[in-house]
Amino acid sequence: MATNRIALITGANQGMGKQVAKELVSDGLTVYVGSRDVARGEEAAREIGDGATALQLDVTDAASIARAASRIEEEAGRLDLLVNNAAISGTRTGVQDLAELRELAQPSVVSIDEVRAVWDVNVFGVMAVYQAMLPLLRKSSGGRIVNVSSAQGSLTIMADPDFPLRSTFEPVYSASKTALNAVTLSMMIELAATDIKVNLVSPGFANTALVNFQGTESVEDACREVVRVARLGPEGPGGTYTRWEGVALPW
Repeated sequence: MATNRIALITGANQGMGKQVAKELVSDGLTVYVGSRDVARGEEAAREIGDGATALQLDVTDAASIARAASRIEEEAGRLDLLVNNAAISGTRTGVQDLAELRELAQPSVVSIDEVRAVWDVNVFGVMAVYQAMLPLLRKSSGGRIVNVSSAQGSLTIMADPDFPLRSTFEPVYSASKTALNAVTLSMMIELAATDIKVNLVSPGFANTALVNFQGTESVEDACREVVRVARLGPEGPGGTYTRWEGVALPW
């Protein structure tokens, strides 16, 4: 990849977003480290090193998104890569066990406010950032959007009665990723005739705050597919939904 590319990663002050930023900076990209809390973003950018710039960005706040887009336009003039990584699994505090969290997320008992809060970040936040950053991506000679989803959002996988994790599908996080997949497909269709590529990626089960640090993979291993796709050049494919390493997932 060329070394003068400009990237924005949402939710990049910790976890996989931070690791993706670190790896792209090591490639020579200039990376805006999107963070709802600017202080945490600045700390992450310092730890990542030269090439990383903290950017206050709350994907649920239209004014914050607009300010972020204006700053990138003023400082860089374009955007070559957008990684929509910011996501939450829920808003509850004090629930440490994933099994308990899933029980509380069942459609018969979960609060509609909880569903709205998660979808606000995982679905509507991605759409809002996409709309704000698209004019900057159009100024790139090879723009790419990477939306970080989950195999948990695949209806084909989760509808299989023999799939061992079928019972974990719920309307909060899981269905938000299904909705994100649908939204991403609409982006792929909208941009099919342009030079902007759109990809959907399922990372590994990372041991991060998103899953109360009960993941089975290191952050470095879990984000490999996100990094691989983010590194694709202008001739690399768009319109894909993959997990490591480049394995196609069913929608």
